[in-house]
Amino acid sequence: MSLTFSVLADRPDLAEAMWSMPTSWPEFMRHDPIGGLFYGNVETRFPAFVIAAQDEAGEVVACAYSIPFVLGDDVLPDHGWDCVIRNGLLASLGGEEPDAISAVEIAVRPDRQGTGISGQMLAAMRDNAARWGFAELVAPVRPNGKRDVHEPMAAYASRVRADGLPVDPWLRVHVRAGGRIAKVAPRSMVIPGTLEEWRAWTGLPFDTTGPVVVPQALSPVHCDVDHGVATYVEPNVWVVHETGD
Repeated sequence: MSLTFSVLADRPDLAEAMWSMPTSWPEFMRHDPIGGLFYGNVETRFPAFVIAAQDEAGEVVACAYSIPFVLGDDVLPDHGWDCVIRNGLLASLGGEEPDAISAVEIAVRPDRQGTGISGQMLAAMRDNAARWGFAELVAPVRPNGKRDVHEPMAAYASRVRADGLPVDPWLRVHVRAGGRIAKVAPRSMVIPGTLEEWRAWTGLPFDTTGPVVVPQALSPVHCDVDHGVATYVEPNVWVVHETGD
């Protein structure tokens, strides 16, 4: 598929189509309290790090988001996705010079998934990182092929097929693109909510204290009926890409 890639800073007119593009994210994933710090500032602070892809008809069919941040000691953080967003926004607010850049999300319109667009978006994001002088693009990858919420992420991420590539489709895209799996980020994203909120997000009863298996979650959601809250702690996998810069 032939795509046209544009940076949002150059094409602010694409913002409306970008925000209205349907995605396949489960509802509970839209309620990470840290996420709003990034998406609420995309157009004003980070438009140079957002890429929109248009098909031959000019429709936006995919978006790639990244954020420059301060890594400092070169140790990829255990609190991956939440950390890069928080650190990236603080660096922007404080006028600090970022020393690293991280992927935040690649979203492909559901009717175009499975057509190779995700790999093209990853390449475009890596090229954009190189243009800004970053030698590496890091990514707290969400291996959404993981089905057993009780399997440790470290075990799942290390599983490979007969050809040596990861069993997870999204990790496989990254490795095929030259990425190196570095480590697990065990608390990459934390989503707390009341039991009423979790019921609305998932349609599940959340009426028993203990782990709850939620469709499309990568680990169990911990439900506390006595206190009326539930918390999801999602592990991701750090992948490092050389940009060639």
